[in-house]
Amino acid sequence: MEAAFFDLDKTVIAKSSTLAFGKPFYKAGFLRRRALMKMGFAQLFYVLFGADEDQLERARDQMLMLTSGWHRAEIEQLVEETLEEVADPIVYAEALTLIDQHKREGRKVVIVSASPEQIVRPLGRYIGVTDFIATRVKTDAAGFFLQEIELYAMGEGKVKAIQELASKEDIDLAKSYAYSDSATDLPMMEMVGNPVAVNPDKELRKAAEEREWPILEFERQVSLRTRLPRPNPWWSGATVAGVAAAVTAAILLRKKDL
Repeated sequence: MEAAFFDLDKTVIAKSSTLAFGKPFYKAGFLRRRALMKMGFAQLFYVLFGADEDQLERARDQMLMLTSGWHRAEIEQLVEETLEEVADPIVYAEALTLIDQHKREGRKVVIVSASPEQIVRPLGRYIGVTDFIATRVKTDAAGFFLQEIELYAMGEGKVKAIQELASKEDIDLAKSYAYSDSATDLPMMEMVGNPVAVNPDKELRKAAEEREWPILEFERQVSLRTRLPRPNPWWSGATVAGVAAAVTAAILLRKKDL
C-alpha cells in the first residue's frame, strides 16, 4: 500500500487549525481576552514568518496551560458546532484536488498535524479524510485535560507515529508522498520517496531547492458547500507528480491573468 501524508496548517488549510478556533473558544468562555489577543499575534507571526521547532514547543506548552481543566467532551462539541463557520473559508482548493487524486490512485490519505486530535479529527472528516495522526493530550478519569502529552505529533513525534502506522498497515514509504509547509517537517518528508513542499517557509524552500523536490504554492481558499458535488478533474491519466506540476502552472496562469 502507498500513502499520502498531508500536514494540515498552511498546507491543507490557510491558518493554524488550533488558532482558528480561538474566537469560538473565547465566545464560549474558555479563553480570556488577553489569551485571545496573544493567539491573534501568534497567528500573524505564523502567517508572515512560519514557525520553527522552538516556537512550536512553546505553542505546545501554552496550549497545555490553556486547556488544563477543560473537559474533552465540551471541546469536541464546541468544535463540531463551529466547524463549518471556522473551516469553510480556509481550505485550499489545490489541496483538495491532490487529496482527491491520491484517493483515485488508491493511496491512503493521512492528515498529520501537531494540533490536538479534537480539532484534527473533525477538520479531516470535513475535507473527506478520516485517517489522521494528531497530538493527544492526556485526560483524567472524568475526561478533563491534564498538562501532559500522550503523543506530540511534531518533528520526530510525527516520524515515530508514521513508522508505526506504516508497519501496522504495510505502507511502502518509498513509494509514498508527504506534503508540508514547514522545515520542522523535514524528518517526515525525508521518510518518503516523494516529498513535496507546499507554501514553504524559507528553510524548507531552501532544502527543497537543494534536493530538487517539487514546490507548490497553494492560494485559492474555497467553500466546500459550493464545491460539492466535486467536479471531475481537468486532467486525464496523470501521475501525482504531473498533477503537482499542473497545479503550479494553473496558479501561475491565474496570477498572470489577474
